[in-house]
Amino acid sequence: MKSKVSMVIGVLLIFIAGMSFGLSSKAEKRDYSDEIQIIRTYTDVLKLVEDNYVENPDKKQLLYGSLRGMLSALDPYSTFFTPEEFKEFTSETQGEFGGLGIEITMENNKLLVVSPIEDTPAYKAGIKAGDWIVEIDGEPTDKMTLFQAVKKMRGKPGTKVTLTIFRKGVDKPFKVELTRDIIKVKSVKAKEIENGKIGYIRLTQFQENSAQEFEKALKQFKNKEGIIIDLRNDPGGLLTSAVTIADMILPKGKLIVYTQGRDPKSREEFYSQSDPVIPPHIPIAVLVNKGSASASEILTGALKDNKRAIIVGDTTFGKASVQTLVPLPDGSGVKLTVAHYYTPNGNMIMNKGITPDIIVKLTEQQEEEKAKAEREAKMNGKDDIVKDPQLEAAINAIKILNFAKNN
Repeated sequence: MKSKVSMVIGVLLIFIAGMSFGLSSKAEKRDYSDEIQIIRTYTDVLKLVEDNYVENPDKKQLLYGSLRGMLSALDPYSTFFTPEEFKEFTSETQGEFGGLGIEITMENNKLLVVSPIEDTPAYKAGIKAGDWIVEIDGEPTDKMTLFQAVKKMRGKPGTKVTLTIFRKGVDKPFKVELTRDIIKVKSVKAKEIENGKIGYIRLTQFQENSAQEFEKALKQFKNKEGIIIDLRNDPGGLLTSAVTIADMILPKGKLIVYTQGRDPKSREEFYSQSDPVIPPHIPIAVLVNKGSASASEILTGALKDNKRAIIVGDTTFGKASVQTLVPLPDGSGVKLTVAHYYTPNGNMIMNKGITPDIIVKLTEQQEEEKAKAEREAKMNGKDDIVKDPQLEAAINAIKILNFAKNN
């Protein structure tokens, strides 16, 4: 018993030493009395469990469980992975797998929908940003990790999964049955609207090839009276993709975004490196809502703070954290938040989001009508842009900007 406890103490000491010395270059004297007290409390509880728990506990699972709890106490995005989980998380999935097309996060041990991805099973079933998933196939989600929840929703294409949803404004939770499918998302969609006078670009995700597709759309619309960039229900994606797209719109040398960790020296800045693809006199409106997150907010913040676009819609989600993956010697691993990103004006939007210049909120009925019209259009083989109050407001903003420019 004593040797097992000593082994765990040794692991903890190594971990704390790594946190104290390995991630910091400062050579300074520290008072470790707090850390020693934490270790003492931990080993007291461990011994209490080993001596008195009704069954003989698995020591490794106790350690993994405590590390999982430690990381989950930090924020919804920091996670501890067992060796099996870390291997699965970091390796490419072999063969096809089915998903639902839904971006989720953990908030106060509850599974929150950040955004459904357009043209996926979740989107077609009417799942909305801000929904809480309280059960997956009847199993409560309050004891699941984010990784476990994602794994449970994935499966063989064509198989079904039932989500129990709690939605604000609805009296009680309701069930939604979805059929898993291969998620193939076209990240950029471009159309002409208003009799060809305005270019409309829909960004559904920031993928590896999104910037290239976006550039084609921009060049197609460089002689229009205005451009609308629709980022509604875009859960984000690659930081590099958001920076590259912002670079296409902003003048050379403009700050796009910067990241900052605990150490002031860790600041990293991203600037536009080239001349814009479209002339600076063409007005731009950006559409956002509560499902616009992460990379969507980077692009929105860059264009808003540099006064290159007018933002229309609802307040964005508010995800502004940067994670890094750290493998551990036994094959387990940690995903740890190491920095936040800030908009060019120094705004840290974590849990706050970005407030649009023109606030237009859609009612539940308006959202349902819009989704229904989009589904019907696709069933009829059409790819028309369905107008709604937010899009109408963006069109009007373009017209007003053009009027002000010409008068």
